[in-house]
Amino acid sequence: MARPPSPTLTESERAILEVLWDKGEASVREVTDELSRRKAVAYTTVLTMFATLGKKGFVTHRAEGRAFIYRAAITRELARKQALDHLLQQFFDGSPNVLAQHLLSEHDIEQTELKALQRKVSAAKSGAARADATKPKGKP
Repeated sequence: MARPPSPTLTESERAILEVLWDKGEASVREVTDELSRRKAVAYTTVLTMFATLGKKGFVTHRAEGRAFIYRAAITRELARKQALDHLLQQFFDGSPNVLAQHLLSEHDIEQTELKALQRKVSAAKSGAARADATKPKGKP
C-alpha cells in the first residue's frame, strides 16, 4: 500500500521547486538535467514528482508542443511559511516562543546577529502597537 503524500514539501520536491523558482519555468527534461548536475536522477522520477507536486497544488503547467512546461504555483516565501508552520505544530506545540528559545539555547548565535534580531523584535512590537492604536474601539 502506498503511503499518503506528505502535506509539506519533501526534500526532492523542494529541489524541483528550487529549479523552477530560479528559472521561472522549465520542462521535465530541463529540471532533470539541472538536478543531475548534483546527483543522478531519472527523467521518470522527476515526471512522477511533478505529478505529485501538481496534485498538491505546488506547480502548474502548460503544453508546448508535446512537452509540458512547468511553473511554481507557490512562492519560495509561502513554502517557507508552510514548512515553518508545520514544524511549529509538530515539534513546538505551535509556539514561536518555544522555537525561538530552542534556537537560542541549541545554536551559537553571534552577538551581532542577536542585536539585529532584537531590533527586528522591537520593530515588530512597535508596528503591532501602532496597528492596535489605529483600530476603532470595540473592534477586534
